[in-house]
Amino acid sequence: MSGDSIGAEQRLFFGETPESLSSWAVGHGLPAFTASQLLRWVYERSVTDPGAMTDLSKRARELVASGFHFAVGVPLASQLATDGTRKLLLGWRESPSPSGLTILEPPSRRTECVMIPTEDRRTACVSSQVGCPVGCRFCASGIGGLEGNLTAAQIVEQVHRLRLEPEVGRISHVVFMGMGEPLANLAEVQQAIRTLNAPWGFGISARRITVSTVGLPAAIRKFCEFDLPVTLALSLHAPSDALRREIIPWASYSTIAELLDACDEWFRRTGREITLEYILLGGFNDLPAHAEELAVLAKRLRANVNLIRYNEVEGLPYRRPRTDDVRRFQDTLRDRRVNAHIRVSRGRDIAAACGQLRHQSLGGVSPVP
Repeated sequence: MSGDSIGAEQRLFFGETPESLSSWAVGHGLPAFTASQLLRWVYERSVTDPGAMTDLSKRARELVASGFHFAVGVPLASQLATDGTRKLLLGWRESPSPSGLTILEPPSRRTECVMIPTEDRRTACVSSQVGCPVGCRFCASGIGGLEGNLTAAQIVEQVHRLRLEPEVGRISHVVFMGMGEPLANLAEVQQAIRTLNAPWGFGISARRITVSTVGLPAAIRKFCEFDLPVTLALSLHAPSDALRREIIPWASYSTIAELLDACDEWFRRTGREITLEYILLGGFNDLPAHAEELAVLAKRLRANVNLIRYNEVEGLPYRRPRTDDVRRFQDTLRDRRVNAHIRVSRGRDIAAACGQLRHQSLGGVSPVP
């Protein structure tokens, strides 16, 4: 496989739309309805082998096989937790020149995606970038910085690959809470959301798609223009600028007040409330005084608060908070009439922290069969 390449004439299927597929079909002498046939095979039936698309003519199957590539991610590792959480490490084929996508084995550009199950939902947590430019001090995703953006096709492919895993099946929710800052790759993220939401795509309700941002005021305002009613979550993680700057380098570029102003505009223009994400770091930001400060911010936005217990990352100095401290923090918020939930920790017996599996793999991982 080393040295093989995908020709420049091959298109990434997960980046296509009904219009682009129809145009391709007609341009190759095929009926326009070939587009709807292809979409049904891939999105409804999870079939990406053109040879198995039995309602296409032999010539159509051959053209599809030579014209499209259905997966550019190489599975490098798969982990299953005892609670059913599934984490995949994907390596992405490089694109160093106009001659096409060159396959490197194993690919050095790696991201994670996770399927989180509950009784009534299957949530895909996807990455939007390779690495992360934000560099939060407690997070493994940003170790090594940003290597590049993922395309919309690569984002959608993560959902496709997760649903093919044993006992996963249909994905009901998607959260952009994996590696990367989604609003720093806004155009590709928006295109991916359209495919995830579209009736011809995965058909996932926009209200079941959440985009999480560390907070870019200008990007939040631009995102207000997006016409699909997705949920926006702000990764706040500290109730004051001074404390936030200790753990989030990008907090130096904008104050909490500026973030709240942008979030106010989001609510005015979309009518949808913001969710505040708050990761609890033991002994750092989990004191009752911090909860009191956070309550003031949450009430201003009329925001729900998701409290997240930190999953430790080897080599980083932060620790998981004590259960009593987490409960006390939640009680303080609720006493001040803030709707606060403690997110259930999932995948604790695997590399649960965001970016941790990728970080552990940097010494080299062979593709899984």
